[in-house]
Amino acid sequence: MRACGLDFGTSNSTIGILREGRPTLAPLEGESTLMPSAVFFDYEARGRVLYGGAAVAAYVGQTEGRLMRALKSILASPLIDEKTALGTKMVALTDVIELFIRHLKQRVERFAGEELSHVVHGRPVRFVDDDKVADRKAQSVLEAIARRAGFREVSFEFEPIAAAYHYEETAMAEEIVLIADIGGGTSDFSVVRIGPERRGRADRSADILANDGARIGGTDFDARLSLDAVMPLLGLGTQLRTKDLPMPKSLYYELATWSTINFAYTWRNVREVRELVADACEPEKAARLLVTLRRRLGHRIALSVEDAKIGLSGNDSVMIDLSFLDATLCANATRAGFEAAIHDKNQRLTALAARCINDAGMRPDAVSTIFFTGGSSRVPAVRKAIAAAAPAARIAGGSDFLSVGLGLTREAQKRYG
Repeated sequence: MRACGLDFGTSNSTIGILREGRPTLAPLEGESTLMPSAVFFDYEARGRVLYGGAAVAAYVGQTEGRLMRALKSILASPLIDEKTALGTKMVALTDVIELFIRHLKQRVERFAGEELSHVVHGRPVRFVDDDKVADRKAQSVLEAIARRAGFREVSFEFEPIAAAYHYEETAMAEEIVLIADIGGGTSDFSVVRIGPERRGRADRSADILANDGARIGGTDFDARLSLDAVMPLLGLGTQLRTKDLPMPKSLYYELATWSTINFAYTWRNVREVRELVADACEPEKAARLLVTLRRRLGHRIALSVEDAKIGLSGNDSVMIDLSFLDATLCANATRAGFEAAIHDKNQRLTALAARCINDAGMRPDAVSTIFFTGGSSRVPAVRKAIAAAAPAARIAGGSDFLSVGLGLTREAQKRYG
């Protein structure tokens, strides 16, 4: 029997095993242990399915097909029971997730040199906000997917707890830590007592003082930036002539949200937008929306926005290249505008972190360290918002994309040997 730890993320995924006594992540693309959570169905080479960076590259290279990203978000939405058109077939969205999980399993088994039958699967503290029934359903569906992919034994661990176990590997003394795992789809918090003498204990339940979380993550930040900086260039906020009404907003929100982009590409939407172009006060902008739908460019826009979000962590402004849509088109995104667009999300993150500390029975000054992990924790405004919940705490980070996977791998060894 061999076990692995699996971090299936909204944006990126990792999977690892114990090697020479240490948690080790498997190479998934070349030497990289991090793989974008993406699947591309190639319509030109029928039956070919690409994963990760290769999937994104095929889409950007304008190979005819269907790109699917932010698959994990499906588990927390009504789309969990939906099917989608892939060529001439209707395929359950959960079956697409299964393909991706199966691919990760094959990669780690190649690395291990043997079949892996047991897995500790990461999960957010809450798949679904304020709905325990839907939350249980999401985990149940994910467990069923893992079993269909070939795992015989599946257990779960909260992702921030896994990150705490990884952080504890380097802890020199006992301390109270607030783990802030800000990922692509969720923000998760845990208050944990860690230390070198606690590291080897089989039962850590007494050390886990509180958990909290919400469906706020990098894909939400992407959507806000897209709506603020890009979608106005496609007509969002402009007026129609005949009824003096604005362009309908719903389609822009669909295109700005990773998990719903593919649902925008319907013939009905194309027909309606074609009619709107004729009635628009600024038809050149509405025409760009029509081009986006006809050429299925929503993911290209989302990828450009995601790059801009990353760029704004180190710059006051960035230009978003939209020349694939219109030869001379670009959007200017500013850090100030981005921070204003996500201000309400950051306020909620401050409140969630504070509530988690309070639920642990702690005062804010009892928290020694805030350990940040997850790619979205790199956004300066996000860090500032969370740090406000424990202003005296030391800030720590590292392995932003890998710490959860390494912690899950460590936990897999403890549970299954």
